[in-house]
Amino acid sequence: MINVQPHTILSNKKTTHHANNLRKMGVDVENCDYVVALAGNPNTGKSTVFNALTGLHQHTGNWPGKTVTRAVGGFEYAETRYKIVDLPGTYSLLAISEDEEIARDFILFGRPDVTVIVVDATCLERNLNLVLQVLEIINSIVIDLNLMDEVHRHHLQIDHQRLSRTLGVPVVPTVARYNKGIKELLKAIHNVATGQIVCTPYRIHTESPELKNAIEKLAKKIEANFFNLPNARWVAMRLLDSDQRIVDALRSGELGEINQANFKEHS
Repeated sequence: MINVQPHTILSNKKTTHHANNLRKMGVDVENCDYVVALAGNPNTGKSTVFNALTGLHQHTGNWPGKTVTRAVGGFEYAETRYKIVDLPGTYSLLAISEDEEIARDFILFGRPDVTVIVVDATCLERNLNLVLQVLEIINSIVIDLNLMDEVHRHHLQIDHQRLSRTLGVPVVPTVARYNKGIKELLKAIHNVATGQIVCTPYRIHTESPELKNAIEKLAKKIEANFFNLPNARWVAMRLLDSDQRIVDALRSGELGEINQANFKEHS
């Protein structure tokens, strides 16, 4: 369930993005208050959402050391400056492909203040695979239920409020190509970024007793060494799956750097 906090906490909300890691990824965060990541499956209208949010305030290039295109833009809402990064379209965050690795690393190591996941409302079940994976990593999420005009054209119905209650994050219906729902999406992003909405993401717990026990034991060790790390359980699952990127981050101390930044922002 989404807990709406009093507006008085607005001035106390700190950013959570990891500025140093974002700079390594080629994203300058000097002239913004909050950083937003835009994620989603291919062909969900994600680029259209990006254009609707940023207008002409955007530029493109490649991710450092990659051949994958990166689009970065900006917008202002309620006298607050936002930088938004359009991540490569992916079906998962298992880092099997270069696109998946970039998206996963940006969310995990860049620690954006808000991650917007654009989903195709006509193929909700397929799109929820990525949504559930992102929910495992971070808390501050907004789901953009895009292409709602196609839902209506096919005489389908989606209870977005019930979906929001189930997933524990805001869900905003949009038709980005006609600019419908964009004002509501901006408001949801702002409310999550500034702490007016505190998300409690739904996380799946369907492991076997043996796997559950292994995850819990490893997660406790991770938490003991990286106090205040918000996704120890997810890190434990990736280590058990021999995810080399996470193994390297653990050995190099990169996870510790994320943890220290997270602790400083909340102290």
